[in-house]
Amino acid sequence: MIKRITSYDEYKYNYKKSIAEPDSFWGEVAEGFHWKEKWKQVHSGNFDAVNFKWFEGAKLNLSENCLDVHLKSNADKVAIIWEPNNPDEENRTLTYRQLHREVCKFSNVLKQLGIKKGDTVCIYMPMIPELAIVMLACARIGAIHSIVFGGFSAHSLSGRINDACCKLLITADGFYRGEKPVYLKNISDEALKNCDSIKNVIVFRRAMIDIDVVAGRDLFWDQLMLNASDEFTAESMDSEDPLLILYTSGSTGKPKGVEHTTAGYMVYAGFTFLNVFQYREHDVFWCTADIGWITGHSYVVYGPLLNGATTLMFEGIPSYPDWSRWWNIIDKYGVNIFYTAPTAIRSFEAQGSQHLNDAKLNTLRVLGSVGEPINEEAWKWYNEMIGKNNCPIVDTWWQTETGGILITSLAGITPTKPSFATLPFFGVEPVIVDNNGVILNDILAEGNLCIKHSWPGQARTIFKDHDLFLKTYFSNYRGLYFTGDGCRRNENGFYRITGRIDDVIKVSGHRIGTAEVENAINEHKDVVESAVVAIPHYIKGEAIIAFVICTKKINDEEKLGKEIIQIVSEIIGPIAKPEKVFVVSGLPKTRSGKIMRRILRKIAEGNPEQVGDLSTLLNPEVVEEIKAVFAN
Repeated sequence: MIKRITSYDEYKYNYKKSIAEPDSFWGEVAEGFHWKEKWKQVHSGNFDAVNFKWFEGAKLNLSENCLDVHLKSNADKVAIIWEPNNPDEENRTLTYRQLHREVCKFSNVLKQLGIKKGDTVCIYMPMIPELAIVMLACARIGAIHSIVFGGFSAHSLSGRINDACCKLLITADGFYRGEKPVYLKNISDEALKNCDSIKNVIVFRRAMIDIDVVAGRDLFWDQLMLNASDEFTAESMDSEDPLLILYTSGSTGKPKGVEHTTAGYMVYAGFTFLNVFQYREHDVFWCTADIGWITGHSYVVYGPLLNGATTLMFEGIPSYPDWSRWWNIIDKYGVNIFYTAPTAIRSFEAQGSQHLNDAKLNTLRVLGSVGEPINEEAWKWYNEMIGKNNCPIVDTWWQTETGGILITSLAGITPTKPSFATLPFFGVEPVIVDNNGVILNDILAEGNLCIKHSWPGQARTIFKDHDLFLKTYFSNYRGLYFTGDGCRRNENGFYRITGRIDDVIKVSGHRIGTAEVENAINEHKDVVESAVVAIPHYIKGEAIIAFVICTKKINDEEKLGKEIIQIVSEIIGPIAKPEKVFVVSGLPKTRSGKIMRRILRKIAEGNPEQVGDLSTLLNPEVVEEIKAVFAN
């Protein structure tokens, strides 16, 4: 049994122990999981050398912990409830016995195709149970899965396939998001024109749409599974063997392949799920995130299944066929724990309350927020309209690189405060530092959020680029993990995340690098240079504003803007498209050539008087021009 904390006093006692005696604390937690061989050492290494490891010497398999351990007592319990995009289509359920059987069969399929321990498999699929089956099968055979969000373009897909050296791509013919078709196979075919490492493509027939078939390369799910054995002995994995690679945007333009290992990620995902949400035996848990993001990895699939929970997967969007869809789903399945993003909450709030007229929502016990800081107004709406003032809200802060939740309340156990993530999770020691790296020890503090010591779920490296891992997370403040977020601590010791302080924009909870967007914009034949900044957006959290310098006079700036939006959508995906595009003759730069985005940001936010000192600029005169362009 995974260890559960049940009172505030117990939280305080165990938190102190987790910081003072981390090996003892995490050793006790890890006893709640299934191991083929126990560890020789709970933890080693530090942030100075960036050589941390967890549960060294242990042997295990994550798939066994998600499936096999539940077969004796809970084989017929529902593991996955799947709700399709179209409410008129029949839903599906998979028990732990059925899920185990399908995972074993697909494990055999992978083996028959020559996929072995240590190989990398790319997954580009809709939110269907087969996506979870593929993940678990990869973990079962020891292959590393790299999941690409189904909204990404062919260019983004090929870049991730090539960087991760994937041997196999698993996709679907397509699917529908609301009424909009997404042609995954067509996008995949376009991506694979530039991918030499892929030997085979497995296609699941989801939308039953016409696709091209490449002979000798393309294979079909149903045919492969037809005669596959439903028995497969799970591979013995070392604790530090890689489990997954997930790409996250950074400020350097090229997405980073964040690598998580097996044992530490497993322990942390399972332990955080149980304790943050205070999961109970018969709860139905619904996390609305797509599995293409880390939230979906940890809290749609792995965290719930490690605890033998029933997890709900939804293929569609909140507004289809109307804005009551989510509430209908909660009532239909008796959802007890609901975990979503502030972007979604604000979208519902903007619709008024009509979509809630027929909603009971009386099974809800816990609400959660993830992806970005939640503003107080949205928090209150969520609390009153969805939680009926009767459901604790866990406002969770974490990142792709952290593997699981780092700062949060524990539902119904520890205090909450609107718009504050509140307290650190066990084993997590946050510190706030100033720009010089001095730790601010006063209880009231504001600055840059860092973490002092390692925790089990922490990413170990960036795939094929450990130097970039060191530079990105450990070079700013020696001996500390730098999160890239600003933070405020109040008189109660509660933490409030104030947003990104680097060149990464968060749109609807998704991290997008400024350089990545700028590189895409610069592909336009008339654009010579660009700069993008974020401005607050009530629904999305942040929206992207682009400033572009062109090679010639543009007579139709609206047309140019539409073309740039189209290019960004094709190269990165629609999530990264600029809200507005402004044509300017120059960008504010220092004498060393660095673009001063803080100036652009202040102008875009409507605060041109706050651009600050311009004396270091090479071209201060351009600032007035940009102000005038933006004002018009």
